[in-house]
Amino acid sequence: MPVAHHEGEEMLESGYIRILTDACATGRRLTRDERESLRAGGERAAEAGTGLRELVRGQLAAAESLRTGLPRQAADHLLSIVAEAVDVFAEGHERAQRLAVRRQEAARREFIDDLLYGRSDLGRLAERAERFGLLLSHAHAVAVAEGPEPYDDGYPVTRQVEASLLTRFGDRHLLLTTKDGRLICIAPGDQQDVLRYFAKQAYAATDGGRVAVGRAHPGPGGVVHSYEEALNALDLASRMDLDAPVLHAADLLVYPVLTRDRQAMADLVLSVLGPLRTARGGARPLLDTLTAYFDTGCVAAEAARRLSLSVRAMTYRLDRIHKLTAADPSDPVHRYTLQTAVIGARLLGWPEREL
Repeated sequence: MPVAHHEGEEMLESGYIRILTDACATGRRLTRDERESLRAGGERAAEAGTGLRELVRGQLAAAESLRTGLPRQAADHLLSIVAEAVDVFAEGHERAQRLAVRRQEAARREFIDDLLYGRSDLGRLAERAERFGLLLSHAHAVAVAEGPEPYDDGYPVTRQVEASLLTRFGDRHLLLTTKDGRLICIAPGDQQDVLRYFAKQAYAATDGGRVAVGRAHPGPGGVVHSYEEALNALDLASRMDLDAPVLHAADLLVYPVLTRDRQAMADLVLSVLGPLRTARGGARPLLDTLTAYFDTGCVAAEAARRLSLSVRAMTYRLDRIHKLTAADPSDPVHRYTLQTAVIGARLLGWPEREL
């Protein structure tokens, strides 16, 4: 039996024909109670999975069955009453649909929060993940993009990146979402092309933002691990002034190793670079000199250009550093210690932050 006919029968049972008959008999409009009854019927139909098209067909079929038995004057009024009833029924149907969408969005947001923070039972989390296209029994990697402004699920930037991914990769098991104002892409660990494409699209859509990609890790907890790696890479890029638009956590593993023993790193920074604080202007200018020197592969002329200094001034600063620290930046024996201390200073925020 067609859905529309079934819906018509349901409306007959719910008093829809009686409402039409009473309204047509007196030529009046629908009462408040009648409108509310029809609106509630539209909500029930939506909750039952009946589409709005089938719903309207059912109303028209019920009205047609009534029209042939009505007096001419009442039949003439029937059309306006049906139009009013359809409008009210559709209002209830749409209201229920909006509520269902909000519930689905809330469920999706709750799942994303649990997934990225690991706050749910892993077995239950894996079951829920299948509803959103993820198979957490496999390894996954996470890419995180941030830009000059925060982004949410409904933002144009988010929709643009999502549309690009869907057009390129279709129904692959990936998930695009937002968290704390950042764009997040979760993809199977063996599909690095997805994350590369996401990075490219996110960089363009955020007008030159930055993207970090975590390593692939297995199991439900693997998403959390990869997500945290990507966040740490973004934080590291900010502290270390890394200018690469796309960062891979796998390429930055040396930095967490260096700061694993924070106290030891702080001791190294103070021991090696502490004497720079006695220089005129403090430690910062000389620390920036070392940073530029090491970043340019120990090419003094290029480092001078980056700092807008003459080569002579650059040479003077390097000599001053040598005298204050007893370590020669141009000497390979001393260079490793100095460079490690400079990295540690940037990671720990010294000299602005006391160690």
